[in-house]
Amino acid sequence: MTRPYDAQLGLARLAQRVRGSLRTDLPALFALTDPVRTPDPLDFASRLAPGSGLVFRHFGAPERFHTGAALAELAAARGLHLFVSSDCELADLIGAHGIHWPERDLGKAWARRLRGDRRPFTASVHSPAASTRAARAGIDGVFHSTVFASQSATASRPHGIHAAAALARNVDLAVYPLGGVNADTGRRLIGLGFAGFCCVGALA
Repeated sequence: MTRPYDAQLGLARLAQRVRGSLRTDLPALFALTDPVRTPDPLDFASRLAPGSGLVFRHFGAPERFHTGAALAELAAARGLHLFVSSDCELADLIGAHGIHWPERDLGKAWARRLRGDRRPFTASVHSPAASTRAARAGIDGVFHSTVFASQSATASRPHGIHAAAALARNVDLAVYPLGGVNADTGRRLIGLGFAGFCCVGALA
């Protein structure tokens, strides 16, 4: 039986294969916390391979400052890149590496850029038009959702590999497929111009 850490290390290596020779300062593998599928973010983060990106999606939970500070300490110790979802106050307080923005908050991301924030920004997008807006808002990488069928309660109808690959070819951004990506589906992403991929369930 494959141990959890070995499985996650394998996904990190697969994400590097998907990236190939594409150049970006962002991690090849991003893991996203989820209140349902990763109820213990610290345990989830503790098993990620060094060098992975971790997006802390707290959804306004009252304990987010305590959890965020603990995640920042763990990320520093394990060599993870911690991104906080759409909460500049929290990101500033814990010294997060970057900020992740939902598609609806791209305007806020641009306002943050205008204020001089030079940290890496990622954003979730669901269409080519949204990816174009993300590029104009100063986003460095987009999580394109949904690529494969996903168990997420908020997942939309899968767009498929070809639509995601076309997006990667046509925008000047690092593009990461999100939704249903695992050790099997991830192999289908190799050589299509992606910067890596994002996972939730496959890492949980």
